[in-house]
Amino acid sequence: MAYNSPPPLDFTSHRLAGRVVLVTGATSGIGEAAVGLFAAEGASVVAAARRTDKLEAVIAALKAKGLEASAVTCDVQDEASVEAAVAFAVSRYGRLDGAFNNAGITRGRVTIDQAPVAHFDEVMATNLRGAFLCIKHEAAAMLAGGGGSIVNTSSVWGIKGAPGNAIYAASKWGLIGMTKCAALDYAQRGIRVNAIAPGPTHSEMFDGLPDEAAKEAIAAAYPMNYVAHPQDVARAALFLLSDESRWTTGAVIPCEGGHGAG
Repeated sequence: MAYNSPPPLDFTSHRLAGRVVLVTGATSGIGEAAVGLFAAEGASVVAAARRTDKLEAVIAALKAKGLEASAVTCDVQDEASVEAAVAFAVSRYGRLDGAFNNAGITRGRVTIDQAPVAHFDEVMATNLRGAFLCIKHEAAAMLAGGGGSIVNTSSVWGIKGAPGNAIYAASKWGLIGMTKCAALDYAQRGIRVNAIAPGPTHSEMFDGLPDEAAKEAIAAAYPMNYVAHPQDVARAALFLLSDESRWTTGAVIPCEGGHGAG
């Protein structure tokens, strides 16, 4: 009957074996870690980002390990660029099975009355409109190929408020709303849509902060009292892309060291 579950799965260490996965924001932090992790788990990974030189370096490092990955330059603010990136993945590997929509930006904390409108527009164009464009073209490719899994990177600030964070938080809260609605849109069409909500993670932006005391204060604000390694977060996305989460859609997994528990 329709409500009966399928038989248990026999998992191996290659949880994405034979799958084609697109990763945006692939040249640093969580995105770069995800590209390496997904490739090591057996996927053919298409790494997408704006920095072509860094993309080539990321792919070269993976190929040196015998892993399968390709690079495509992509600006998620530009629909033609997103459409071309998805088309590249399908042309190169024959289909698209998974997507990790990780590209995102922030413009620092500021109260709304002091916020430049240009900052609002830029953050929304990348974090929310960019994710919309990605889902739009990824879902079309997945529907044509028989289904897939989409994971969006939201933030701890997509589920909690913080002073001076209205613009970034609005983009990440909006992304969670989009994730949940898309999950319902595609639940009976073979596509799962979920999100992760990271807290502070080692990245070019975080590691580049000049004030060590500020870094320590950020870590201390989280119950586990440390800043995540990018792979800690990428592993949550791996779970959502793999069949281990086949009964999960419309979910948001916090990856924030217990910040939301208090």
